[in-house]
Amino acid sequence: LEGGGAERVILTLLRHLDRSKFTPTLLVVDGRNAAYLSDVPSEIEFIDLKSSRLRFALPRIFFFICKRKPDVVFSTLGYMNVAMAILRAFLPAGPRFIGREATIVSRSIQSKRWPWFWRWLYRHFYSKLDLVVCQSQAMRDDLVTHFQFPVAQSVVVNNPVDLARINELSAAEVPCRWGEDDSLSAKSVKLLAAGSLYPVKGFDLLIEALALLDENYCLTILGEGPLRSSLEREIAELGLSDRVRLAGFQANPYVWFARADAFVLSSHHEAFPNVVLEALACGTPVISTPAPGGAGEILEGLAECVLAQEISAEALAEAISVWAATDRKRVGRNAVKSYELSNIMGKYESLLDHDIDGSD
Repeated sequence: LEGGGAERVILTLLRHLDRSKFTPTLLVVDGRNAAYLSDVPSEIEFIDLKSSRLRFALPRIFFFICKRKPDVVFSTLGYMNVAMAILRAFLPAGPRFIGREATIVSRSIQSKRWPWFWRWLYRHFYSKLDLVVCQSQAMRDDLVTHFQFPVAQSVVVNNPVDLARINELSAAEVPCRWGEDDSLSAKSVKLLAAGSLYPVKGFDLLIEALALLDENYCLTILGEGPLRSSLEREIAELGLSDRVRLAGFQANPYVWFARADAFVLSSHHEAFPNVVLEALACGTPVISTPAPGGAGEILEGLAECVLAQEISAEALAEAISVWAATDRKRVGRNAVKSYELSNIMGKYESLLDHDIDGSD
């Protein structure tokens, strides 16, 4: 339950599953420093395994499944899905195992310590899962093409947008107002980015892009991670301390989304970026790199948004300039209509409740 998009999606699903059909239990490997603990629905059974590593939690997960005999074991994040696929070989027949993939796997494993080992794990064990839910067609194609994953065992279901919840939270008081310090209050174009501070998010490129723009642009980045120190150094070295701030993790990012002039996605690759959907749900235009994944699918046909020509600081700066030269209109509600809960929850409930032909 750390501060990531996959965790928010799972909690959204848990909040809205039909309780007349489903009795969910949530197991987490380690919830001791959970950012989203308060968002866990109070009526569901919550089990914190308090394990510093997944491998230490696997025996307890194994015995829990053997004792409870659930109808479905649903997991998310690639390493957890791989672990469940391996664990299944030692479990009695019974539960259906469904994994929700959260990345473009061929790209995400490149940053792991032993990419060749992870490639082997995916190719030899992932198909042990009954079904893998992919957030975008690009994610599904990647699994099928690079890992020989059976098409019939995969299905594309986009992430849900809880509009009612986002509308409520975006109307809350801003904990750190835009322009709280004088250096940012004078800027006329307020850009926002959000995500864990990891290389894949491309925040270093975004900061470099801001240095290529004039002083009317300011940038706030929400999120925490291991790159904070290096990003702070980059900001100082480029002389951007009065134009860029790292605001840290925000439990309610929607108040920031709703008040930004534009949201910028600077990622090198994305699966199906929740932050883009959430920004659009707040009416905020999105400027994005052409990151492999779902960003292009989401932004296609949205005139208020801009897709950069390539993944570089120069291309991002150009895309921001192109957007700024437009009428800078807010995004209409229809931009996320196909991702609303009423559409997505029905698909997930069908997956959990029935076998499905993944080719559909």
